[in-house]
Amino acid sequence: MSRKSGVLMHVSSLYGEYSCGAFGKSAFKFIDVLSSAGFKVWQVLPFCYPDEVGSPYKSFGAFSGNPYFIDLELLYENGLLTLEELESAKQISPYLCEFSRLKNERIPLLKKAFTRFKDFDKLNEFFASHGEILKFCKFMALKEKNGFKPHDEWTFFEVDDNVFKAWQFIEYTFFTQWKAVKKYANSKGVLIIGDMPIYVDYDSSDLYFNKQEFFLDKTGKPTLVAGVPPDYFSSDGQLWGNPLYDFKTMKTSGYKWWKNRISFYDEFFDGVRIDHFRAFESFYAIKPTEKTAKNGKWKKGPGLSFIKTLKNEAKNLLIIAEDLGVITDKVRALVNKSGLPGMRVLQFGFLGDDNSPHLIHNFEKNTVSYTGTHDNNTLLGWMWEQSDDNKKRITEYFGLDFSRWNDCYDDIMRQMLASVSNTVIFPVQDLLKYGSDTRLNTPGVAENNWAFRITENALNDIDVNKFLYYNTIYARR
Repeated sequence: MSRKSGVLMHVSSLYGEYSCGAFGKSAFKFIDVLSSAGFKVWQVLPFCYPDEVGSPYKSFGAFSGNPYFIDLELLYENGLLTLEELESAKQISPYLCEFSRLKNERIPLLKKAFTRFKDFDKLNEFFASHGEILKFCKFMALKEKNGFKPHDEWTFFEVDDNVFKAWQFIEYTFFTQWKAVKKYANSKGVLIIGDMPIYVDYDSSDLYFNKQEFFLDKTGKPTLVAGVPPDYFSSDGQLWGNPLYDFKTMKTSGYKWWKNRISFYDEFFDGVRIDHFRAFESFYAIKPTEKTAKNGKWKKGPGLSFIKTLKNEAKNLLIIAEDLGVITDKVRALVNKSGLPGMRVLQFGFLGDDNSPHLIHNFEKNTVSYTGTHDNNTLLGWMWEQSDDNKKRITEYFGLDFSRWNDCYDDIMRQMLASVSNTVIFPVQDLLKYGSDTRLNTPGVAENNWAFRITENALNDIDVNKFLYYNTIYARR
């Protein structure tokens, strides 16, 4: 794997005029900035339809695309929206995603665009080879028929054909627009790395059409749910609540659902970070009656043979193993045997001693290294949180005087780029030296996450020449 660097920013964080980042002009502009600065990677978060608070890690479908990312201006240019309809969708604030407004207004607007859509031959051609996305569309049409209740409360099981077709239009439009963005990125030498949440939601097309492959009781309710034990992020652990896979049953079909999932990512991305990869060695199982994640138990995962199945299906797709959290020797051995790059997060390096794998001097070549992920504070926000003793340790580590503790960010990023790690990724907030008020997510906290957006002026403020110089001298461009 050649040396490269990149930027982590979800599409929702792009600037624009319609309440959420989208596949419009700002996406192409961002790619231009990455290319000009010598970055070869744009890493995004999951593309699936987000939940009511904007989290892309909880969705009605793993094979879905987020309708909020559809570029409305392109729909207007193609005669699918009127100028009045386009103007009505303009945002109030450019700084945050307006999730409640999107939830109430965006799907009805896209359905209006569908009423003017004519190119059904291409739509039908797309769904002839995208059966899992079609299932998601059917699931959403059924949800609508049943007043958006969870699937275990449904009483109607025949879809309204017009609603079903409207959802097909929405998803077809999403993936058609995205393919144009990805094609442009690749033409500029920029690879796109997607993000795969390991688990799916109970109320999802994935479970609804594959109930036999999850730990469910006779009534269809989960008998075990997902989470992680207490860690750096939470003293109670994290009770995610997702239903758990029955990997033994999945194996009988040759892991068909997982193969479909990898093929899905292979088509739309150049690489994928599999979140919570350690669950393939062993996963944390919690009884659904528990109020916290403190009392779960570890259960054996599908192991190396399963990972080989994924790799064989991946073709040209780079798979990144998110091996963070409670990591044992068995998990480390699994990642090493898989040959997949693991992750390093600089902020975690200063939680322990000098043997931490997250410190730069302990980085390995076959890793993807970050100053922080979407779950971390920004680099500047993190530094401000540190005690004086830890600030001293950090500044000494990077060869700086203590008086420079709030002027260390370029030095940190430069030394990250100089490391042996094959791939180095910076959240866009760190390029801009933004504080904790721009943090994207705080694990275990339900409110005020996922909403951060940059402005066009902010994107123009990125010091392209500085990063081009760094990427050039450290052989990453």
